[in-house]
Amino acid sequence: MRVLVVEDFEVLARAVRTGLRREGMAVDVALDGDEALARLAATRYDVVVLDRDLPGTHGDDVCRRLVATGPTGRGPAAAGPAVTGPALWPAPRSAPRVLMLTASSTVRDRVDGLGLGADDYLAKPFDFAELVARVRALARRPTTLVPPVLEHGDLTLDPGRRVAARAGLRLDLSPKELGVLECLLAAAGRPVPAEELLERVWDEAADPFTTAVKTTIRRLRAKLGDPPVLHTVREGGYRIGEQ
Repeated sequence: MRVLVVEDFEVLARAVRTGLRREGMAVDVALDGDEALARLAATRYDVVVLDRDLPGTHGDDVCRRLVATGPTGRGPAAAGPAVTGPALWPAPRSAPRVLMLTASSTVRDRVDGLGLGADDYLAKPFDFAELVARVRALARRPTTLVPPVLEHGDLTLDPGRRVAARAGLRLDLSPKELGVLECLLAAAGRPVPAEELLERVWDEAADPFTTAVKTTIRRLRAKLGDPPVLHTVREGGYRIGEQ
């Protein structure tokens, strides 16, 4: 799961990033609305944790832009100033879910935030465990139906509980191995290129020329055991299951 944290209070932003990374998520940070839009134009995120009161482009306008330009079938943007300019993505792709943060906890502000197109709303100060739970809940609400437990034969993965098993035996997987396995199982047999795995499971701290994907695949394949279920597709990436 890849998350973008948009928060202008740098200490809070870094703390949230560190905490979410400890939960096995790939996390990037933007400190203002303009930086957030630039990152969203370049990278596909599952969830955006979006502070409402941002310098530069206001958080409300970032949210409107996501709803207006992300072809998710979530409907038009809520009433408000027209959003102009190029689309965030050059081709159709799912827009991320938006968890809006604000220092105000009034009902009116919650209604306004959700009316902008946000998927969820959390008032500051918040309990970190609740933030994690809400981020994971949003990630389980994609535009295409994904079952709560991913399966292929005797291999299962519960993304919410971060538990994988084969033939009923729990697998001792690292956070990155779990992330790669989740991407491959969610692809339902489609070959997933290494570049896509790097984008979905790692974050901006990853070296694009690293062998991290290949190393993680090798370790994951060994832990999955026999008969082999993780296969390399020539010039196509990796898949769970035969073609």
